[in-house]
This record gives sequence, structure tokens and C-alpha cells, in this order.
Amino acid sequence: MFNRRGYHRSRVEDIVREARTSHGTFYLYFGNKEDLLAALASECAAELRAVAAGLPARLDTPDGEAATVAFVAAFLATYRAHAGVIRAWMEGGVTDRDTNRLGVRTFTHIATELERRLPGRRSPAARRARVAALMAMLERSAYALTSRDLVPGGDGDRVAATTLGRLVHRGFFAA
Repeated sequence: MFNRRGYHRSRVEDIVREARTSHGTFYLYFGNKEDLLAALASECAAELRAVAAGLPARLDTPDGEAATVAFVAAFLATYRAHAGVIRAWMEGGVTDRDTNRLGVRTFTHIATELERRLPGRRSPAARRARVAALMAMLERSAYALTSRDLVPGGDGDRVAATTLGRLVHRGFFAA
């Protein structure tokens, strides 16, 4: 429901109808919609961290482009699965400070993992600028692909991941 309607436009009534459950069952597990978002955000953060953990130590190798494409494909798939949560984080829609901080920490973790793999010796400011551009490219591309459903599922996702992965690799990691 958060993916389709957005966090703020989703009501508990909509959520229980979509889940084919009762209000009583919902409130057995969650005190309110914010508690549900917090639980989903924890799952999302864990999955995004696992995607970052799958990166090889170096991407400026002969297999680096394939590894980058695989990372981008996993990132896009995770983003699609948790688009409502991620959009709530990115659009400032999360009122719970802990849930909001979780989003910031998660994307900072991904950025840090990618920065560790940037080749070359550049100043810290230049590295931060590069990784900021890289993260903006990844997140905004994922947002456009999922929120507008530009390439809905299946082969479209594969083509998008391959294209974006190659761009990312050649622009940021190629030796």
C-alpha cells in the first residue's frame, strides 16, 4: 500500500483491506501506521545493507563491470520491493526520528561502501563529491523507475539495471 499510494495517503483501513486481515490483527502487531513503517524500514535497511555487503572488495578489475551491474540490479530490485518506505525516507515523510535516522544511516552505509571502492587517489572532498553524485544517480534512477514504473518488471528491470550498471561502472569505477 505504501508503494502504491505513498505513506501519508495510506490509511490503516487501506492496509488491512490490502492485507486481507482485520483491524484487530493489525493492532495486535502494530500500535499504528508509524509502527508498521518502522518494522518495514528495518527490513528494508537490512536488505539494502546486504546488497552493499555483496560488493566485491574492488570494482576496478576485469570482472568489475559485471559486479557493478549485479549490485545495481540488486539495489533496484530492493528499491522496487521497498519503494514506499524509501520514498517516505527521501521525501521527509517519516516523523519518527529513529526510523528517519535508520534511512540516513542505511544510505550513508551504501555510500561508504561504494566510496571504499573508488579507484585513484583523490582528495577527500573530491571523493565525497563523486560518491554524492553516484548516490544521487542511483537513488533518483531507482525512484524514476519505480514511482513512474518506466520499465515495469521482467526484462525492463534487467535492461535498466544493465544500462545503469554499465554507466556507473564506466563513470566511477573503471580503471
